Amino acid sequence: MEIKNVLVIGAGVMGRQIALLAAMYGYSTVLYDAFADALESAEDWNGNYLEGRIAKGKLTAEAATAAKGNLRYEKELPAAAEAADIAIEAIIEKLDVKQTLFRQLDELCKPDTLIVSNSSFITSSQLAGCTKRPGKIANLHFFNPALAMKLVEVVRGDETEEEVLELLLSFSESLGKKPILIQRAIDGFVANRLIRAVTEEALFLVQEGYVTPQEIDIAAENGLNWPMGPYRLMDMTGIDISYLMRMRRYDESGDEKDKPPEFLAEKYRKGEYGRKTSKGWYDYSK
Repeated sequence: MEIKNVLVIGAGVMGRQIALLAAMYGYSTVLYDAFADALESAEDWNGNYLEGRIAKGKLTAEAATAAKGNLRYEKELPAAAEAADIAIEAIIEKLDVKQTLFRQLDELCKPDTLIVSNSSFITSSQLAGCTKRPGKIANLHFFNPALAMKLVEVVRGDETEEEVLELLLSFSESLGKKPILIQRAIDGFVANRLIRAVTEEALFLVQEGYVTPQEIDIAAENGLNWPMGPYRLMDMTGIDISYLMRMRRYDESGDEKDKPPEFLAEKYRKGEYGRKTSKGWYDYSK
């Protein structure tokens, strides 16, 4: 099998970037979302990104035009899915919603289409049973911002076929990425587990009143020479994602140490999710 046609489901922060990435690397790409406003926002964002790359001398006008020509925006799922060789799900992190989508994709896509999830904590084995093609289901986890971050985690599900894993690794490399193969799914996969260990300590230090989130970042960026501290990173990836991941662990374990700290929960309740809402630990509205 060869991947030529790419479908990305979900026009949010990650989906729009993954779709544009595929289009920039020459794939015929469809970005699907049920909401026209989301598609319009994604198209505007993608256009501005390309123009910015041209202005910085990082991209030619011809390459930008080609990328735009490779990318179609679609609000009807049957039309979006009919030609896809790979369908990449990048929607809300709720298991029941993803399961419904995988059932739909299984019915609408060609029998040999790969259906993968960009989720880093809902594993493909929780979704494969919703389809008649469990061997063609896996996690393909990009990192935010997907247009810049090199790592992609390819995660073997309980029934993922070897050929599918090889194809996903090759596909990732064709997008200019450096993929790793995770042989067995584990909560958070690899990179996020490393980040989690640091973030848990960063949350503890702020919760106990030792320092502020901004001081944590100053320490990480200037003392450890990290490109960004854990709180700035949370703003980029989404404070809502951090909160929901911790709530899921707490719901499963019932252990108070897994419960999100109150100052993180307050950010979530206020809808201050970071860059995507223009406010998080930092203010991006100016």
